[in-house]
Amino acid sequence: MLGGLRNDVTYPGDPGIDRLHGRTRPACPIASPAVKDPDWITQVAGHGLLIITRDSRIQHRRAEIAAVRDSRARMVALTGKEAIGTWAQLEVVMCQWRSIERLAQQAGPFIYAATRTNLRPVDLR
Repeated sequence: MLGGLRNDVTYPGDPGIDRLHGRTRPACPIASPAVKDPDWITQVAGHGLLIITRDSRIQHRRAEIAAVRDSRARMVALTGKEAIGTWAQLEVVMCQWRSIERLAQQAGPFIYAATRTNLRPVDLR
């Protein structure tokens, strides 16, 4: 969704782009969406990327929280009924974009749950 608009956004399986006028993006370090969550979280954190996921139940997933904590990952999870469907997910991201950009400048580990109107930290314990 955003990968076609920005050269600093990627997704699992993204082959990258090499276009005219300087718009380039390397291939995503995660070759497939089938990679297990704890594994890709660790890999993405190692590349210094901020993660945006649609895992609306992230606060209940102990293995993923441990992977975020242990790898010092930075994650924003689109949560609630607002995270259902591509258009609704895009709306959440765009409503929170400036806050997400500020989070991208902070050190991890952290997870924030995002809706159109709220961005709240998730307890990593």
